[in-house]
Amino acid sequence: MRWIHAAGRGLLVLVVILTGYAASGVRADGGATGGRGPLTLATAGDLTGYLGPLLAGWNRAHPAEKVTLVELPDSADETRAQMATDLRDGDRHRFDVLNIDVNWTTEFAAAGWIRPLPRDRFPLGALLPPVVDTATYEGRLYAVPYVTNAGLLLYRKDVLAAEGVPPPRTWAELERYAEAIAPKHGLAGYAGQFLPYEGLTVNAAEAVYSAGGSILGDEGERVTVDSAAAREGVGFLARGVREGWIPRDALAYKEEESKQTFQDGRLLFLRNWPYAYVGASAEGSKVAGKVGAVPLPGPDGPGTSVLGGSNLAVGAHARHPDSAARLIAYLTSERVQRQVLTRGALPPVRADLYEDPELVAAFPYLPTLRESVLAAAPRPKSPRYDQVSLAVQAVVHDAMTGRQTPEAAVRRLARELAALSHR
Repeated sequence: MRWIHAAGRGLLVLVVILTGYAASGVRADGGATGGRGPLTLATAGDLTGYLGPLLAGWNRAHPAEKVTLVELPDSADETRAQMATDLRDGDRHRFDVLNIDVNWTTEFAAAGWIRPLPRDRFPLGALLPPVVDTATYEGRLYAVPYVTNAGLLLYRKDVLAAEGVPPPRTWAELERYAEAIAPKHGLAGYAGQFLPYEGLTVNAAEAVYSAGGSILGDEGERVTVDSAAAREGVGFLARGVREGWIPRDALAYKEEESKQTFQDGRLLFLRNWPYAYVGASAEGSKVAGKVGAVPLPGPDGPGTSVLGGSNLAVGAHARHPDSAARLIAYLTSERVQRQVLTRGALPPVRADLYEDPELVAAFPYLPTLRESVLAAAPRPKSPRYDQVSLAVQAVVHDAMTGRQTPEAAVRRLARELAALSHR
């Protein structure tokens, strides 16, 4: 798992382990009335090293609640498995506060692994509105947004400038440029994250949403994927591979492979998270100074990105819920959220930071990212999200490899999701 991207493999997972208290001091509404002491913070893959200095600030201000940093495996799947195992252990658990992928909130809340939180303890009104929705289940707050993310379309601005065309706003323009312009400059056309893993679920959901469709409704109780919009979205991806403007190599891409291909100057367009813009623009990149970013295109104009990022949640058996809430409030404060961006290169959840002139100068993609986040949608909510995601990955990959037509793939996906909802 990577700190620098929050979807698929790059999903961010942070676990805070609180020790030294009894499991008392909790109101019936999930609020905390007391209990403070030392904390252990476990995280998966803090590759930028920003979290240690950030927690040192907490430790100086809260010597009686000192945080010790511990890292979990560098894999979203492994981290989720460890978290789920721990949370099932009840009184024997170690993990009290967890920074979970945004799409695990529904699953963890429905399983009773995390507790509802009192809204008035956290700065929800200062956050980008769509991110708050990822932290709720059945109308209650079960987590607090910590980091957000949205997919962007990266492009070679030097190539498009040489051709005298603006960046694409529609699928038709993207297809035309990828098919006609890319080969003239020795480039492949378009890529995303198309290996069958969480990244393909994200890319597929974005295509379906951009076409005006959906996958599930009513917190996973209703299957909505069997629609003309879903067939159009899956068809867009399958057509790209069939016609060659999506290279077949991209069927094995995750975030890093697709980022490296673009960064090495072999690709005209790339769907990826903002971290890929940072990497491609950095010193040593073959395309430094040649990279632009715009919102993802859709059939008739700007499309819809899937929200990435992570939420901070408190375990159902947390021994020290008041310390947990205090730490969450600290991590979502304006000062700390600024450091999350400047030190960790992670997109913050506080809205005002996206309009800060100093930050925009340092991170030019912020206005585009803000636009994308505000128009973004969460992945399909479901208590069985891990199984939903596996079904989406398998079916869409079969459509992209030509094993099934988009129409047959969407019908199959509807059947498989309906079977999951009745288990």
